[in-house]
Amino acid sequence: MHLGDIELHYLDGGTFWLDGGAMFGVVPKPLWEKKTTPDERNRIRLRANSLLVRSAGKNILIETGNGTKWDAKQRSIYGVEDGDPLMKSLERAGVFADEIDLVINTHLHFDHAGGNTRLAGDRVVPSFRQAQYVVQRGELEHAMNPTARDRGSYFAENFEPISKAGAWQLLEGEQEIVPGISVVKIPGHNADIQAVRISGGGKTLVFVADLLPTRHHIPLPWIMAYDLYPVTTLETKRHWVSEIAKHGWICVFGHDPDHAAATLHERDGKFECEAANLNL
Repeated sequence: MHLGDIELHYLDGGTFWLDGGAMFGVVPKPLWEKKTTPDERNRIRLRANSLLVRSAGKNILIETGNGTKWDAKQRSIYGVEDGDPLMKSLERAGVFADEIDLVINTHLHFDHAGGNTRLAGDRVVPSFRQAQYVVQRGELEHAMNPTARDRGSYFAENFEPISKAGAWQLLEGEQEIVPGISVVKIPGHNADIQAVRISGGGKTLVFVADLLPTRHHIPLPWIMAYDLYPVTTLETKRHWVSEIAKHGWICVFGHDPDHAAATLHERDGKFECEAANLNL
């Protein structure tokens, strides 16, 4: 897909599984299981959705998914897909790891930043050796000192090697990264999660990460139990879902396993989505 001079490719970062109740919070199971069928462990299938963007002479990777640094017990819990699906997707797009100039993390939970690093023998090193990694300063500070409630979402091996390499580009709020690509904070899931907005050729795409992890989370009260500030999520969703629909923007979901992107449309007071193919 092209947005003016900006070239964009969807990257499949592989499937994984999380508890359905946690993914839908206060929504009763008889309602959410009509949208997505849980397995025998009450988990639902998700996907780590990423984007490759070529703009201003740079290769930009948005999100790095789960990565490959998983032991057998962790793979059993989360059902992480074998192999390295993100790298395979990158190679299909004609780009190799050392050709990535920027990595944008919406936040540093393991399912969004796990591929930031990789094992090299007995060391963990940055996966993208030539890249600067972009995240909100507050998010990195929180990742290094998480609360008891969200400690299980942050794995130090996904961000400490980036610090040691001096490869972080830390942001303070809304900022343009390169022409046409900017980030804006979308608090609720945590305090410093950011969305990525890409505009060109009269079109706009917004990667909203865990604000709308799947298309089933479009209704305002359908909020994950993982969110630290669910009431803030509600207000952030109220604003962004309306804006995306009003302006006809393309919305990229963080973890929808079937439709990574869609346009949103309001009908009779409810928002519906129409799938969009990013690799046309």
